[in-house]
Amino acid sequence: MVVANNTWSSPVAVQLDEQPGTVAQPGTDEQIGAVALWTTGPGTAELRTEPPVRAGAGEASVRTLWTGVSRGTETLVARGEVPQAEHDRMRAPFQAGEFPFPVKYGYLAVGVVDDGPDALRGRTVFALHPHQSRFVVPASALVPVPDAVPARRAVLAGVVETAVNVVWDARPQIGDRVLVIGAGLIGGAIAGVLRGMPGVEVTLADIDPGAAAVAAALGARFVVASAGEPSNDSDVDVVIEASGAPAGLQTALRVAPTDGEIVVASWYGSRPVPLPLGADFHSRRLTIRSSQVGAVASSRRSRRTTRDRITLALHLLQDPAFDVLLGGTSSWRGLPGVVASLAAGTADPLCHTIDWSAA
Repeated sequence: MVVANNTWSSPVAVQLDEQPGTVAQPGTDEQIGAVALWTTGPGTAELRTEPPVRAGAGEASVRTLWTGVSRGTETLVARGEVPQAEHDRMRAPFQAGEFPFPVKYGYLAVGVVDDGPDALRGRTVFALHPHQSRFVVPASALVPVPDAVPARRAVLAGVVETAVNVVWDARPQIGDRVLVIGAGLIGGAIAGVLRGMPGVEVTLADIDPGAAAVAAALGARFVVASAGEPSNDSDVDVVIEASGAPAGLQTALRVAPTDGEIVVASWYGSRPVPLPLGADFHSRRLTIRSSQVGAVASSRRSRRTTRDRITLALHLLQDPAFDVLLGGTSSWRGLPGVVASLAAGTADPLCHTIDWSAA
């Protein structure tokens, strides 16, 4: 199953149609430009040079160490499948360009602050920023990475942030049996968040038997979705659908407990999702509810901010078990090929990381 991520919001209010920073003028100390990934058509992308910028008041300049590729959402972007009605809501915090193309997109970036407020200078930080070698953003948009979290693992902060929101929406109780359908990036992150809850038993279900290794690393049971599904009312208290596939939601309807709720973490883009609403859904009084990362879960919204949520995600990433969600690594020079593989459906199923150390 392919995991489709949710849309994203910034940890602070940012005017998305404005470019942060100022263009560096001749004679200034900062004369280093940047390289950024632009998706230009279905499965096609190019690396473009960005003009040099320097941090202004209240801003920080970041030298990128790693970015991460969120397969679900970035596949929809690579294919040009973001629905027109969702163009505004789907914007990444520092996106440039407009959907479908050309667009500079991405939201999993980790780097080092080389200019900015004293409290951040030299710190490793996480930002919801597109794939780019250097960038300038408001300092308030950066979240420091704990010393115990390696920089490469820290790219998962945006993913674990989504998982935290899903768990807040699903509201599992002590001792609950939670079924997560889809053992990809988001499903695995949800299992990783739940592993710390007392008495909670997590089962990951996926059509790929190879995903059993992800489940084992996260301390979860594993079942093959086409063969080992729990039976109604016997093994499941909470059902979370994170497969990104319509078949995953159909499975959730079959296995949810009577009077139960299915929390849908997947986002299907422009694809239609047929549902058999004349069977289990109606007769067993099921509820389908979305979980979307653009806003903090309603149960926490009056007390927690999106920045709080990212900070919590980075704290949870001190657990090395999350390393199982990191896929392969390639140089920033190979990003156009990564976009092609996303569109073709052959990309890394987990979080492929981009090394910017030589940029």
